[in-house]
Amino acid sequence: MEEILFDGLHEECGVVGIATAARTDVAHLIYYSLYALQHRGEQSSGMAINDDGVISHECGAGLTNEVFSRETLARLGEGTMGVGHVRYGTTGHETLLNAQPIVVNHVKGVMALAHNGNLTNGGELKEELELGGSIFHTTSDTEVIAYVITKERLRCGSIEEAVSNAMLKLKGAYSMVIMSAKKLIAARDPHGFRPLCIGTLPGGGYMFASETCALDSVGAAFLRDVLPGEIVIVENGQLRSDTAHCGKAKPALCVFEYIYFARPDSVIDGCSVHMARQRAGAFLALEHPVQADVVIGVPDSGIDAAVGYAMQSGIPYGIGLIKSKYIGRTFIQPSQEARERGVRIKLNPVSSVVKGKRIVMIDDSIVRGTTCARIVRLLREAGATEVHVRSSAPKFLYPCYFGTDIPDQDCLVAWKHNDEEMKEIIGADSIGFLSVENVVKLTDNGRHDFCTGCFCGSYPVEPPKPRKKSRHLIRLSEKTDN
Repeated sequence: MEEILFDGLHEECGVVGIATAARTDVAHLIYYSLYALQHRGEQSSGMAINDDGVISHECGAGLTNEVFSRETLARLGEGTMGVGHVRYGTTGHETLLNAQPIVVNHVKGVMALAHNGNLTNGGELKEELELGGSIFHTTSDTEVIAYVITKERLRCGSIEEAVSNAMLKLKGAYSMVIMSAKKLIAARDPHGFRPLCIGTLPGGGYMFASETCALDSVGAAFLRDVLPGEIVIVENGQLRSDTAHCGKAKPALCVFEYIYFARPDSVIDGCSVHMARQRAGAFLALEHPVQADVVIGVPDSGIDAAVGYAMQSGIPYGIGLIKSKYIGRTFIQPSQEARERGVRIKLNPVSSVVKGKRIVMIDDSIVRGTTCARIVRLLREAGATEVHVRSSAPKFLYPCYFGTDIPDQDCLVAWKHNDEEMKEIIGADSIGFLSVENVVKLTDNGRHDFCTGCFCGSYPVEPPKPRKKSRHLIRLSEKTDN
């Protein structure tokens, strides 16, 4: 059986939607945007392009540059609207079948949907739809959302009304972009679990994206964030908003967007990701001080926190680990020997920085602990005399039901072991975690209303009821035309 080499958290999905003022090469704009969001998902990439109501669709397994060749982009052609998606699957199987966007043709037209998040009532909705005659072709929540919206669209006057009605039935986390023949729509769940922002294109038009770094990639100017519960519509070059669902629930942005998921150059809900991570490191230095010679960060998400730790503690910062730029975060190898080689391929210590030194190693999180143990071993083999591990996230003690791939409690090292035991498991001289009290203080705007369910077990939305997983699975190994 294959095993994932790196056992840390996996990325969210990334979504993008573009509506231009005039017919242009939308496919390339989507392509560059997805490239900027690649860190949010490496399993599949896809886009749908709208040219005068005709939607062309392409999805494939792998990275964006592997899925979309020059020929593919040329075939998708020009248009005035498009939606795109990069995927890391948190529900459904890891097959091309679950790649997005999903394109649905119905009696009132066509719809393309790309979604980031996870429904807590997806299983219930799917069963209800199946009993009503719906036939599902994927195992993801996204198809459930598409069917719920389509069902509403058949009995109401507009696509935005259908989205609004569907939101009354959807529970959990969802930030999504939806394209019809004439409109581009963005919607965010009432809690705002996942980020979604709005930008203005340099040639006119609007853009929606999971992170502001995608706006930057195509020269779009940040306008504002989509509000929790808001539906934003672009039609005939005009932007309008439906806030009927806003203020219906307590905001609960996933705090791990700041710690791990987002790119450090992004700004989410008004706060710099880079600065939030530096604050995490500073809090860590105050909570878990130690005598050491150098502070290093585990690339990439641990680097900013390491800088913050160094600045607060006065211990020099050093680049102690070099990460290969050519291996993805979900690198897989079939044997223990190959996995050990893979660690050295992906991360390699800088011996001149760590040899003979007492090291503070900052990582973004510790999930199962096995990856952290391998990195500690690499540092010791490179000559580190002491390795003090610090996590810029609190202890993971509970599963996540809102799109983060936090496994069951039995897989979480902090659930099964105390600090002393974890220290021995990973081979460190000491270990320390950011507190839950301080993790909600990472932003500099005074915001404290984050979802921290995976740390404390208290969730903004009721967790899903236990259900049997479907065994039905069709395996596709190559790209398909849709």
